[in-house]
Amino acid sequence: MEDAKAFIRVNTRVAQVRDLPIRLYQADELTPIWEATEKDLAAANVDPPFWAFPWAGGQALSRYLIENPEAVRGKRVLDLASGSGLVAVAAALAGAAEVAANDIDPVCEAAIQLNAELNEVTIRYIGGSLLDGDPPAFDVIVAADVFYEQRPAQMFRAFLEKSHRAGITVFAGDPGRTYFPRDAFKQAAEYAVETTTEIENHPIQTARVWTL
Repeated sequence: MEDAKAFIRVNTRVAQVRDLPIRLYQADELTPIWEATEKDLAAANVDPPFWAFPWAGGQALSRYLIENPEAVRGKRVLDLASGSGLVAVAAALAGAAEVAANDIDPVCEAAIQLNAELNEVTIRYIGGSLLDGDPPAFDVIVAADVFYEQRPAQMFRAFLEKSHRAGITVFAGDPGRTYFPRDAFKQAAEYAVETTTEIENHPIQTARVWTL
């Protein structure tokens, strides 16, 4: 964990996320930090460091929570596929009673802890995939940028719908990815967000917030 934190501090910089009262450890370019990840953490076939960027869906969902704090205030919130922890931080700042962040990339734990400390909030980390399990003991699930490939999109949809049927409120942030299941969600908000062409096709994306 400390090695991962040290790596993040060396290979990223602290920067404000546009239009949000949130700072994150961010990378300027994708490929150099990806190569550094494999070398410095001695992890062959390591996942790309997507935790080092504020993705479009995550920015939109974070803005929604900050602007509509009643969505999470006083509630137990799970940020699914959290990455950097951006949405988890937003939920905490919006007044959630408890926030947990989940991801399958072990480096995310270090990134989320560092970003939580940076923004003076408390976030509990849950590692590994939750998609095959029962609905978790939370009031709200937030999930941003998870519908990027067909099979994972199907799995996320099934889990989110199952959780919704169990009484959990679900919010999703998405910039119009091919596999986003529009038929299952209702749009709650729309934002123009700034991203990097290292991870998106265009520097300005229209990203929407959806709910079940």
